[in-house]
Amino acid sequence: MSATVNSAATPARQPRGYNFAFLDENTKREIRRKLLKAVAIPGYQVPFASPELPIARGWGTGGLQITMAIIGPEDVLKVIDQGCDGSVNAVNIRNLLVKTTGVDTTFDTTAASIVQTRHRVPEEPMRADQILVLQVPIPEPLRYVEASEAKTREMHGEMDYSRMWVYLYENIVQYGEISIGARYPSLVNRRYLMDPSPIPRWDVPKLSMSPTLHLFGAGREKRIYAVPPHTLVEPLEFEDFRFRVEEFSGRSCLRCGATDTYMNELFDRVSGQKLYACSDSGYCDKRRAAQERRAD
Repeated sequence: MSATVNSAATPARQPRGYNFAFLDENTKREIRRKLLKAVAIPGYQVPFASPELPIARGWGTGGLQITMAIIGPEDVLKVIDQGCDGSVNAVNIRNLLVKTTGVDTTFDTTAASIVQTRHRVPEEPMRADQILVLQVPIPEPLRYVEASEAKTREMHGEMDYSRMWVYLYENIVQYGEISIGARYPSLVNRRYLMDPSPIPRWDVPKLSMSPTLHLFGAGREKRIYAVPPHTLVEPLEFEDFRFRVEEFSGRSCLRCGATDTYMNELFDRVSGQKLYACSDSGYCDKRRAAQERRAD
């Protein structure tokens, strides 16, 4: 995949009958108002209203609606799914946005002004002039311990997270460690407990004190929340059982040789060995291209 900006259809070539970015202007204003509230209260889940979209719930409608509400003709868009630019989810969301906006798209994180992602944070550090939009299937971090929506609202209001601490303790008793992988509960600005979306533990530290605005959208649950720039995000941990990320020491990407990235595990049926490749396909392609240029 090329790491350069790809020229998309211009607005003049958009299909007739579509409003810019598909959503009507009243819906965009509704989402923008709720985004402002979410940014003002970091980690707080703000309910919002919007019409149905032409993709199935659970495939990124929340993140897609945020992107549609904030995108402009001059933006450059990157869409990834599990770190990959070429998955079915990423390709179809990208195509929908290009057809209804005409914006340019890219596979290079550094070239994008808006990055919409499902289940990963890009490996390359993002800047203050960029926005990261995360798709969220389940926005409520207390769903581990409480099924009632009304009760979880009350627990957030009182900052009563004792049951979550008990859940983590029981996890340690049962498994000898905190075994939660994705969706690791994290405290935002030392006030609200947040579900960081199903990103791996590897990505959670990237949210803390980042210069980038992070916006989270859950379409099925109709919830929006945010982590503003330079906001503290602390994964829950005990003094004797610290939060830790996934371990990839001694392993390298079979494509670019990276040893400091989050990797997908592959299985080679011929050799019977486990192989590893960078989850972030754009970052991996960029490294490979740089290596090829140096070799030439």
